[in-house]
Amino acid sequence: MTTQPTILILAGKRDGTLDPMAATAGVSHKCRVPICGKALVQWVLEAAIPAFPDTNVLISIHDPEVIADLPGVIALQAAGRLMISQAQSGIVESVEFAAKQAGESCWPLVITTADNVLVTPELMQDLHEKAMTGEGDAVVVLAMREAIQAAHPEGQRRFYEFADAAISNCNLFWLRDARALKAAEAFRQGGQFIKTKGRIAKAFGIINLVRFRLGWWKLDAAFRAISGRLGTRVVPYMASDGAYAVDVDNPRTYAIAEMLLKQRKL
Repeated sequence: MTTQPTILILAGKRDGTLDPMAATAGVSHKCRVPICGKALVQWVLEAAIPAFPDTNVLISIHDPEVIADLPGVIALQAAGRLMISQAQSGIVESVEFAAKQAGESCWPLVITTADNVLVTPELMQDLHEKAMTGEGDAVVVLAMREAIQAAHPEGQRRFYEFADAAISNCNLFWLRDARALKAAEAFRQGGQFIKTKGRIAKAFGIINLVRFRLGWWKLDAAFRAISGRLGTRVVPYMASDGAYAVDVDNPRTYAIAEMLLKQRKL
């Protein structure tokens, strides 16, 4: 295992279908939707490239030609740091395929999405540093409701409610090795599983569904239960900046991300 991670950016079409925002923008992939003068994925690349300057960046996408002209892609190619992976039918399949293609040298793996435009090199670096010295096999980046609303009152409208915290995910994950891929099973039907009863039951079991719905779980206890169900230790990383929980999912979050980008990066 290397001391530096590989970064995997998921830039494919979910279920192979055209995203509504891509359709509105007149592009074939959501990752090419423009925001503040750049494609969504270009913003992510501008965080990924300097985060770990000596390691590779994997991009999972259905059609590599869609991003071939982006400055970030050209820079990575010139540096010999770019790996392209064929996106698969779903999130988990794409992660598994990319990891298998990259081989054992890809671990540990930092995973994010092409619409995570507010991610920063500093967040990626701090996540990796803390994860390497921690006990988790998989680390999920989260933000508290209070931090998210401080960044923008409408940054998120729905939260995962626990007995001691209300949180949202930040579309940033860390996997220690191939065994940690077990944690990705929770996302096989999409990242919003925890808002749907059937998906919680399938991923974590009916007893854990009851505990979640009745508000019995504290956050740490929930992660211990999830880890036991998945057979790999999953731990949270709490981001202090709630803006990290804002990605570009729809016109509302696009407008918020655009405003925050202008405040923070332009």
